[in-house]
Amino acid sequence: MAHAGIQPTSTALADARIPADHPFAAHLRRVATLEAEQPHQAWSPGDGALPSLYLSHGGGPMPFQSTAWLDPLHAWARSLPKPKAILVVSAHWESAPLSVSADRPSELVYDFGGFDPLYHSFRYDTPDAGELARQVTGLMPATEQVHQHTRRGLDHGAWVPLKIMYPAADVPVLQLSLPTEDTDALLALGERLRPLREEGVLVVGSGHMTHGLPFLTREMFTRNVVPGWSADFDAWAADALARGDVDELARFRTAAPGMPYAHPTVEHFTPLFVTLGAATDPTAPVVTTLDGYGVGLSRRSFQAA
Repeated sequence: MAHAGIQPTSTALADARIPADHPFAAHLRRVATLEAEQPHQAWSPGDGALPSLYLSHGGGPMPFQSTAWLDPLHAWARSLPKPKAILVVSAHWESAPLSVSADRPSELVYDFGGFDPLYHSFRYDTPDAGELARQVTGLMPATEQVHQHTRRGLDHGAWVPLKIMYPAADVPVLQLSLPTEDTDALLALGERLRPLREEGVLVVGSGHMTHGLPFLTREMFTRNVVPGWSADFDAWAADALARGDVDELARFRTAAPGMPYAHPTVEHFTPLFVTLGAATDPTAPVVTTLDGYGVGLSRRSFQAA
């Protein structure tokens, strides 16, 4: 719900009612100019399968505040054909049995606090995703019932990065729950989702390459000081991903330096296995699309073919 005194912001590029000097307002102006000059071409079968993505989504609405997030995320989206639909598995919805969000929810999930109330007025009113929900359900084993939540909206692990990447909100988006921490089961889930890529669906695992929030100091927040456990885990993951070593990645709890500080809970890392499972070859090296750190946490994101 919008906070009192704040009007919901439109998703239309020319009608976002946020302060003109806000970084996201400037981002929308840049996007509108780019779209007018060079419209984003929609996916067609001749483009082949879209890649699957692992996306470090930032802390709450923080990506809206910095060109260090805004520009590379939107450039990433523009480097790919515009998808027919987007399926997101987010760290912020752990639920079993496997569940999907509402086809076209009326509200987002504002699952963050301590930020400007402006962000609780943001909207992301995407088209109906009922067709994608039916596709996802059809890919699951007959013995596995997929529960559909008729009212659940997208959480910030989904709508925040996608509002930056596809701010016109003209692509259907469906969220799929993260049903387990078991890496083999998540790889298998990604493999079942693999055919969607050939239909122009963008499959996204949304988490954060490091997420040790309880261990961040005030200095790390204010000056982006990178703790050793964050840098060490990121370097280990980057090496394993470059080598396509899925077995090493699956041993992250015991093999990765920086644990358990980098991931005191694991839900921000495990969506990576859905991404890899959905790839044509999970053991092929990935393409890193975003790296560096925000408030000391690794932003490493990648796409897998």
